[in-house]
Amino acid sequence: MFFVMCLAVLTLPVEANEPLYVKTLSPVTGLLGLPSQRSAFSEEQGSLGAALHSSVSSNYVLDSNSREYLNLDGETLRFALDLRYGLAPGLDVQLEVPWLEQSGGHLDRFIDDWHDLWGMSDGGRSRVDRDLLEYRYASTFAPGFLLDDDSSGLGDITLALNYAFFRDENSALRVALGYKFGVGDDDKFLGSGGDDVYVALRFSGDHLSDLPLRWHGQVGYLHAGDSDLLEDMQEQDLWFAGLSLDWVLSERWSLLFQLDGNAAPTKSNITAIGDDAATFSGGVRWRFAQGWAADASVVEDIVVETASDVTFVLSVRYGGG
Repeated sequence: MFFVMCLAVLTLPVEANEPLYVKTLSPVTGLLGLPSQRSAFSEEQGSLGAALHSSVSSNYVLDSNSREYLNLDGETLRFALDLRYGLAPGLDVQLEVPWLEQSGGHLDRFIDDWHDLWGMSDGGRSRVDRDLLEYRYASTFAPGFLLDDDSSGLGDITLALNYAFFRDENSALRVALGYKFGVGDDDKFLGSGGDDVYVALRFSGDHLSDLPLRWHGQVGYLHAGDSDLLEDMQEQDLWFAGLSLDWVLSERWSLLFQLDGNAAPTKSNITAIGDDAATFSGGVRWRFAQGWAADASVVEDIVVETASDVTFVLSVRYGGG
């Protein structure tokens, strides 16, 4: 059985070997073109890979100082269609098209009950009315922003080229170049209002032992285009990084654990938008048919308030290789 699990790691389709899809949905950082982690193995030439990701996050931050006031109270729903096509050996192109909804949502009661069950601090969430929407920032040195009406629509579209410059039977290294087109409406928090570009170095490989484990990781740099939403307080040069572990339990099932981090998107002195972010994710993958896989995962902010309180993600993947 142990040998079979190790063999399964080597024979899984590309999409079945992917890290978890984790896209920051904090109302400000989530509008930037920070990419989710991805396997360093490419789609085979002439093959198509596809995935549909659905994410819902709950946000609550109320903070201020002598010069700034921030209230992020709301829920973000995001669907993303992810298409990949193998152009040549080691080279593929990726297109991601998202749709977003910003609203008061329905998760507040569940999160309040969860905090009560474990005796956890709720950061003041229970002292305000449930299922409200207000994203408000005011300061003495920047114009600020306000969203208090539900909104939905097309988000910013990302196009990326990915080239695996090293590959052997068990591991790969890849460089990725991506461009995010600022087509989403920034007034409705559907886009950042600017075009972003990123470059990333990614790796994937089997664990250096007989354990049925596979590692993925990335480190990268993003240059954020001028944002009408953030204006003078915007940080335009951001790092991002991540590390993912895929533990293959059987030919059909895996457990996945993942760390992700990124630089702060603004010059603010308020933690939620001015400090570097870090999240931890845990999930399960079910390979329910040849070339097909489904993921369910939960994302938590381990640097409190720098990302959404909690994000739930469901993904369905197809690997055409």
